[in-house]
Amino acid sequence: MKVRLENLTKHWGTVVGTDDITLDIESGEFVAFLGPSGCGKTTTLLMIAGIYKPTSGLVKFNDRIVNRLQPKDRNIGMVFQSYALYPHMTVYGNLVFPMKLNKTPAKVMKERAQRVATMMGIDHLMDRKPGQLSGGQQQRVALGRALTKEPDLLLFDEPLSNLDARLRLSMRGEIKRLQMDLGITSIYVTHDQVEAMTMADRVAVMHAGQLQAYSPPNELYDQPSNLFVAGFVGNPPMNLVTVEVATEAGSYHARREGLDLIVSPERGAKAAGQGPVILGIRPEDVSAAQAGVGEGVLGEVYVVEPLGRDDLLDVRIGEVSIHALADPELNFKIGDPVRLEFDANKVQFFDQGTEQSLLWR
Repeated sequence: MKVRLENLTKHWGTVVGTDDITLDIESGEFVAFLGPSGCGKTTTLLMIAGIYKPTSGLVKFNDRIVNRLQPKDRNIGMVFQSYALYPHMTVYGNLVFPMKLNKTPAKVMKERAQRVATMMGIDHLMDRKPGQLSGGQQQRVALGRALTKEPDLLLFDEPLSNLDARLRLSMRGEIKRLQMDLGITSIYVTHDQVEAMTMADRVAVMHAGQLQAYSPPNELYDQPSNLFVAGFVGNPPMNLVTVEVATEAGSYHARREGLDLIVSPERGAKAAGQGPVILGIRPEDVSAAQAGVGEGVLGEVYVVEPLGRDDLLDVRIGEVSIHALADPELNFKIGDPVRLEFDANKVQFFDQGTEQSLLWR
């Protein structure tokens, strides 16, 4: 099922939930709504579900306006953060409950519940109640209950937030694989960028009720449309520094006190002569070496954070703080001199006033 949101807005008096959201979700696509708490992602999901009524704007399913359609008539399946299982019912009872509401014949209910339980790996738990299940098992039951309805649209509201890190990793893979196998259009709300970037075909980044970007994960990461997207997407976060870009002897230099970077002509040309701009570069595009090795910018190690495969260095260059990744074998310590090299082809530039990208507009 194809979903279209047109100028979707939700206000509670002077409080803005969402403001003029417009986007398309193709049939069979997995889309994530990503953003910090209070950005409007769950509000948008609940309007799609019919639980909230939009202040203005349209929700369309396959070009049909469904604003006035009750949730039960939208043929959607929802999976919540809290699982929302009925504690007095067995796993089987939870799985068949939506079908009972739809007056599905008993034989069909039993066959469908067994098929979904087998697919979810919970067929041996059918006689247990939610209190006798682990968090991961409860999440599988909640997802299975949504699937027994055979919905046209699956809605996920931060479904993995209550699970431990290892289980969240495995459940991410299971949900994505299941969605691909079934081909059900899915919308996944999360504040966890790793979930969004690894699971979704496209990611809608939201902030303060507004849609900031809507792109495939690799485009969000490599071509951030504005300063918020650049800073929010990516872990460790992107380095952001105010500079001025000028040409000298045929090269483009991004400069500020204590910092002089040569950037690629393709990128430097779009920022040159603009006055102060914001330079962005990701820590993995800044390499650290011993102070006497190679070329680059000299700084001092302020903090070292071991990450296992890499060390994350907080390097101070005058008043500027730059995060860079270093080989743990270099064994940097706080206070050590360090030389940083910046990948000239990975630098981003943003307008200081509008915060929009100077490269991807």
